[in-house]
Formats: sequence, C-alpha cells, structure tokens
Amino acid sequence: MAPAQRCPLCRQTFFCGRGHVYSRKHRRQLQAALDRLLPQVEAARKAVRSAQVERYVPEHERRCWCLCCGCEVRTHLSHGSLTVLHGGLLEHLASPEHKKATNRFWWENKAEFQMKEKFLISPQEYAQFKKSMVKGLDSYEEKEDTAIKEMAAQIREVEHSRQEVVRSILEDTPGLGNIHSGATPPWMAQDEEHSSGNQQIGPSYEEFLKEKEKQKLKKLPPDRVGANFDHSSSTSAGWLPSFGRVWNNGRRWQSRHQFKTEAATRNKQQSKKMVS
Repeated sequence: MAPAQRCPLCRQTFFCGRGHVYSRKHRRQLQAALDRLLPQVEAARKAVRSAQVERYVPEHERRCWCLCCGCEVRTHLSHGSLTVLHGGLLEHLASPEHKKATNRFWWENKAEFQMKEKFLISPQEYAQFKKSMVKGLDSYEEKEDTAIKEMAAQIREVEHSRQEVVRSILEDTPGLGNIHSGATPPWMAQDEEHSSGNQQIGPSYEEFLKEKEKQKLKKLPPDRVGANFDHSSSTSAGWLPSFGRVWNNGRRWQSRHQFKTEAATRNKQQSKKMVS
C-alpha cells in the first residue's frame, strides 16, 4: 500500500499515491481554486501599464491567498499616506520565490501548462509597472497640488469676505453712525415722510370686509349654481320670465278655473273656424 498523503486542495488523506492528482474530484477542486485566484491576478496585470496611486485607507490592507505559495499576500502596496493599487500582488507575482513555487505546484497537481503563464509576472512587465508607478505618483502629486491651490483660494475668498463684513460694521458712515458708535439703529429711526401720523397702516375696513367675503366664497363649491353671477350688475323689474299665475298673483284654485275657462274659449273658437 502506498504511504498516506494529504491533499490540501481536496482536504483529505489518500492512499493511492500519485494517482490522486488525476482523479475527477481533484481536477475539479484544482480548477475551482485557480478560478478564484485568476480574477485578482488579471486585475493586477491591468495595472502594469497604468498604475493608480490613491490616498491610503484601511481597506488597502486587504490580503489575498496565493494558491501556489500557500500564503497570504498583500494586494496593494502602501507607504505612508499613499497606496499603489495592486502593487503588493504584482511584486509577489514577479518574485523568484513565487516562480519556483508555481513550477512546483504545477508539477505536483498536473495543472494545465498553458495556464501557468497567467499566474506569473515577467521581470520586463514588473519594470514596466515601476515606470508607470512613477507616472502615477507624478499625476497624483499634480492633482493634490491643484486641490490644495483651490482650497487655498477658497480660504482666501472667505477670509476676504469676512474682513469686508467687519470693516463695514466698524466703518463710520457720514451723518448716520452705527450701533457701535451709539447711533440709533436704522430700524428704530422714524421716517420723515411717515412721521405725520396721517398715513393709514394696513388695509382699510372696506378692503377687510371684501377680503372676508372672498374667504367665505372660497369655502363654497366652485361649480355651484350662480357662482359666476355678477351681483353688482343692474337688472330690470321684468327680468324673471312668466311661469304661470301661481308665480304672478292669485291662488292655485283661481288659476285652475281661469285656465279651464280660457281652454273652453279656445276650443269654441277653433270649432267655429272649422264649421265656417
């Protein structure tokens, strides 16, 4: 029987010797582990030509697990108050130790040979990253200088406006004075044009009544009958149409008898016309 061996990918002990690396389960676990690491390596590879420098935040202390070396690696490279994104992972991928560990990992697990180059950074690529990192630092310093200049201009503008306000308060106005010099405040001084006391303050009583009437009408339905009627218009005494005798004069029974008499008279006249 082959000696017992421990597979860190499958997390189990096997006794089949080197044949375990060809099993379906091991191939599946190997592919899943490489797929987890590959996106981080590809993101770091994009930063080779255009390194990004940002202000340091605690999130930049994030680490990732290197499957080939079996250890944690800092994703970003921080120094002082600055951070180079993906700098730590690129430095690790370009190191000779990582290359040696990657070769050993590929030989032990029989991974696809074409994928090995995706997890390695050549010295030429790392040198290119260093050049782009210098450019990134220069552009970051330019942005910081611009931001500092804008902030300084804003501070000077605020300070200038504050000094103008203080100067206008302490400045003596000819003939008027100010509250600091013992003069009467402008809002308490009486106006010469309105000092006679004859001018009315506020609306008159008639205007108040009209406004009160308008407020009452606002509470009524806007589509009511007679809402648009002009009460100020003049009408004659005969403006109301005739609705019969009940509306004019007399009682109801008198109106009924008179209607019957007039109807009989009209019938007689019509019959005479037909005979003639």
